[in-house]
Amino acid sequence: MAERRANILLITSDQQHALALGCRNPAVKTPNLDRLARGGTLFNRAYCPNPTCTPTRASIITGLYPSQHGAWSLGTKLDESVPTVGDALRTSGYRTALIGKAHFQPLAGTADYSSLESPPVLQDLEFWRHYQGSFYGFEHFELLRNHADEQLVGQHYAIWMEERGFTEWRDCFRKPAGTAEPQFHTWNLPEKYHYNTWIAERTAAALDRYAEEGDPFFLWASFPDPHPPYLVPEPWASMYDPADMVLPEKPLPRELEKNPPHFGLTQQRDPDFSEWRESGQGIHGMHSHRYDNATCYPGHEDEATARKAVAAYYGMISMMDHYIGRILDHLEQTGLVENTLVVFTSDHGHFYGQHGLVAKGPFHYEDLIRVPFITRMPGQNNPGGESDSLLSLVDLAPTFLQYAGQPVPSRMSGISQLPVLTGEKDSVRSHVIVENRHEPTTIYLQTYVDERYKLTVYYNHEYGELFDLRDDPGELDNRWDDPAYERIKEKLLLKFLHAEMGKAPLPMPRIAGA
Repeated sequence: MAERRANILLITSDQQHALALGCRNPAVKTPNLDRLARGGTLFNRAYCPNPTCTPTRASIITGLYPSQHGAWSLGTKLDESVPTVGDALRTSGYRTALIGKAHFQPLAGTADYSSLESPPVLQDLEFWRHYQGSFYGFEHFELLRNHADEQLVGQHYAIWMEERGFTEWRDCFRKPAGTAEPQFHTWNLPEKYHYNTWIAERTAAALDRYAEEGDPFFLWASFPDPHPPYLVPEPWASMYDPADMVLPEKPLPRELEKNPPHFGLTQQRDPDFSEWRESGQGIHGMHSHRYDNATCYPGHEDEATARKAVAAYYGMISMMDHYIGRILDHLEQTGLVENTLVVFTSDHGHFYGQHGLVAKGPFHYEDLIRVPFITRMPGQNNPGGESDSLLSLVDLAPTFLQYAGQPVPSRMSGISQLPVLTGEKDSVRSHVIVENRHEPTTIYLQTYVDERYKLTVYYNHEYGELFDLRDDPGELDNRWDDPAYERIKEKLLLKFLHAEMGKAPLPMPRIAGA
């Protein structure tokens, strides 16, 4: 039998705080991800290229920044014509599959921009039973779109529940808006019909196919948790005692006074964000985040319910970890583990009270832009190690291609991290860039992060942020207007400009003098 080629298993969560791992925080239990870290490498400074779902997920498969691949915000679409890592791998003989959440398309399509991830097609089960063709470079895909009991249930997940005989599944999900209140903390959905169960089962089935057929594969198991709403079935709902949950401290007035104006508005009871509203689609993340007014994310109305929310958030992570463990176990049982690079990460971080914030938005604190990141290489030389090397999720596509022995297209802006994964180099990056464009002009920020400093610039505004991550890891003291940091800010602005120039892709090489 011919030697098997290098396989790739990507496992992602959705909106997981970088410290919400047992190996980083004993308050949360993740024995299977801890096991993965013990056999691989835990990266402490991995960043998303954008702290929202669609832009970063599109960057993962394209190796491009959101400003380059076009899906620059939630509510936008990654055009099907943009080349992906799956396209490149399929050309070289790889099998490619996505099981779980995609979110490359918006929740509402138009005549000019259709969307397979929006109603009514999202919930047309007959359509999904018979839909053929590739999906962003994935020859095989089984999808879902909902988080917990959101009413956006459909696609292959709903089909799976019905095939399992669970025809009353609609009773466990919200009815149309205004007809039913969302559940909180404890979900009435039986665990055997949870999407974690479905993702683990279907990922295992894909591994069985690849083991039998012998083809190399790129397989993405994409979990929707622990993205709010904070909801998990028993026994996971009771795994953590809310009374034991420690809430982050609320921001001090001095912190808010030094930050851009929308930071302070989030702590007001009825803030006026009309100045920032531009597209007519609302401003994601720009609502009051105070515990007593977090209307968009139930569970943060007061400190007691906030503790319940954190307990549910940790329960969601522990349940997901359990099913990730099933995937890792199956990888070993099929004999594929010796040839498979395993990567675990999340599309972006999460606020659950840090700096007085909830969920996500135009706030580039480390809590939101840093992500958990674990890799395990076949034949790892230094298992159980940690790395402080800077890494961006835009680097995943070129890393996977180099690992598969394929050329990295010059159009990709990401940098292959394979030399770091193999231990050949300590680092391949001097900085990362994080983009965030919720509105075309009014909410448009970019961040430059190097080994020590973080600089954030706001389009058409003179205010900004400068944090010394070495001396102020909690990011409590914005030095943007501090005279003592004036020279440092000047240098960082120049580095930022150079970084922006350096990340421009080159679609083709120069082949002639003219």
